[in-house]
Parts: sequence; C-alpha cells; structure tokens
Amino acid sequence: MAIKVLLVEDNQDNQDLMKFLLERNGYNVVTANNGRLALDAARKEQPDVVLMDLTMPEMDGWEAAAAMKADGELEHIPLIAVTAHTLPGDRRKTLGAGFDNYISKPINVRMFDHIVAQSLEKRGAGE
Repeated sequence: MAIKVLLVEDNQDNQDLMKFLLERNGYNVVTANNGRLALDAARKEQPDVVLMDLTMPEMDGWEAAAAMKADGELEHIPLIAVTAHTLPGDRRKTLGAGFDNYISKPINVRMFDHIVAQSLEKRGAGE
C-alpha cells in the first residue's frame, strides 16, 4: 500500500515543488491550502505523515498542529513543519509546539527526503 502524505502549503509554487519531490519517491500526496482544510483532510485521509507550512490564512500551522495533537484520531500522525522561520530558537519553538520535525525553506532536497523518510520510519510506515 502506498504511503500517504498530507502536504499543507498555501503557496502554490512551494506546494508544487514539494508534491513533485514526494511523488518522485513514490508517496501518494494529498494537499490542503490552510490549517482548517488540513484538519478535514487528515480526518478523512488518515495520512502516514503531515508536512505543514506555519504561516497560512484561516488557520495557521501552529493552530492546526495543536488541534491535531489534541485529537485522539490524529495525535499519532508525525507532523513536519516546513517553514521559512529560521531565526535562532525557531526550531526549538516549532518542536515544542507539537511538530515532530522541521524543514527550513528554501528546501534542501536531500535534507527534505531524509527528514520525510526518517519520520515515516519512526512511525513504522516506511517499511
């Protein structure tokens, strides 16, 4: 069965790039443009991992991550922040907010692939 990834990104260019990178690795990708749509998609699709931008309209990644971690059906899904927030302390703040890992923009392709694979292995879906 294909591994399902929920990609949450409001910038279409960034979404297209990450979707391409994920699909070339054989992942089935579901997309959402904001945190509110991400919650709906996560409940419906039950993805193996979620990659989420932090700064989005309607509901940002911080709020969506908190809602997912508080939801008994979603709390087990690894969350990876994909963000341009790269100031000192941003990584620690992001991980402290419920994200399991962190990818900075602009995206380093090797690091992107590694972090996604690592998150799936921790969950047991990357087998």
